[in-house]
Amino acid sequence: MNDHCDGLHEKKRVALLSVIAAVFLTASKLVIGTLTGSLGILSEALHSGLDLVAAAITYFCVHVSDKPADTEHHYGHGKIENLSALLETLLLFITCIWVIYEALRRLATGHSAIEVNVWSYLVVIASILVDLGRSRSLMRAAKKYNSPALEADALHFSTDIWSSAVVLFGLVIAGFGWHAADSVAALVVAAIVIYVSCRLGKKSIDALLDKAPKHVADIVAGIAAQAPNVSSYHDIRVRNAGADVFVDIVVHFEPLLTIEQTHAVSDEIERMIRAAVPRSTVFVHQEPEQ
Repeated sequence: MNDHCDGLHEKKRVALLSVIAAVFLTASKLVIGTLTGSLGILSEALHSGLDLVAAAITYFCVHVSDKPADTEHHYGHGKIENLSALLETLLLFITCIWVIYEALRRLATGHSAIEVNVWSYLVVIASILVDLGRSRSLMRAAKKYNSPALEADALHFSTDIWSSAVVLFGLVIAGFGWHAADSVAALVVAAIVIYVSCRLGKKSIDALLDKAPKHVADIVAGIAAQAPNVSSYHDIRVRNAGADVFVDIVVHFEPLLTIEQTHAVSDEIERMIRAAVPRSTVFVHQEPEQ
């Protein structure tokens, strides 16, 4: 119980730090982008603004997802993490629509003049450093606690590093007089965001549609095949709900075994699966071999 509480506290802490970082980056990029007229920085400001919304959703979902099962949610509340990741994907696509439209408009009209100064560079470099720190902390927590919501945030902010680097490159080129580089950089940012959005969206939809987690069924089958007195097994079913994994399997035992013996072997199979698959809930249905 203490480990569970400590885990929830750490997940909430890194999610809250992500919200605070998003507030800082959104405000600073919006101010500098408005003052300089840089579409690259303004696109990053909008991106960070949606990051703020996504981080707030993640913070809420992380808090709710670890609530225990109740009379209305028999499998717990873990799916809300997968829903959070899908909402983040939709927010990222909204970002791209505006960025692509504005970049193409500026390139078509030739209205791409911007003012590049030291603040332009500082805000982008600061963004890279902040995103580097929070993406690493989020990914560590995501792997440690098998959290889809934190993983979505971590992947999101890791791509922010690359997109900010592209904007920085665009500012450098614009400083030499080719102001259209800023709009081109914004289009590259949009392309990066779309790519990551597709990855996040597919993973979230797979979980919401109960697609079996990769390789987990093979792990379960291997454990059942090595269990003593098991003559056969079938109907392995695996599903994710946020950080939790639910496993069902039908196991056939030799007909001469007693109820106590089959129960003992089933308990051992469940224990081995739980040890191999973190945060798994396992149900072994016992059948006598005909």
